[in-house]
Amino acid sequence: MLLAVYLVYGVTAVGLVSWLARTLYANGALFLEEVFPGREQLAGAVNRLLVTGFVMLNLGWAALLLRGGDPADGAAAVEALALRLGLLLITLAVLHFVNLAVLAVVRSQQRKRHELPVRPDLWVGAA
Repeated sequence: MLLAVYLVYGVTAVGLVSWLARTLYANGALFLEEVFPGREQLAGAVNRLLVTGFVMLNLGWAALLLRGGDPADGAAAVEALALRLGLLLITLAVLHFVNLAVLAVVRSQQRKRHELPVRPDLWVGAA
């Protein structure tokens, strides 16, 4: 029974991580090009590094989640599989939002650096 859980979990975990990595790579490219305007090579390199780290971390975590006891019956096997997949999905989601938050901060700082200073005598209502 445990071998079946491992097999289903392994195939599902690798499939999920691979699918999410491709999705993040494709959609992250546009976001990073905005974070690094005019520096497409840098944006591409950062994107590849982020995806590589994402895959390594999550496949490593998926492997660590495999440890556990031998389920006694089919119901216990399904519960063990659901627990492992649930933990993996929650981890994937948390890491995704952490990446988005970090990139949002970088983008905000980038925009602040490129803003033109406004002279106080040009403020609305200034005398």
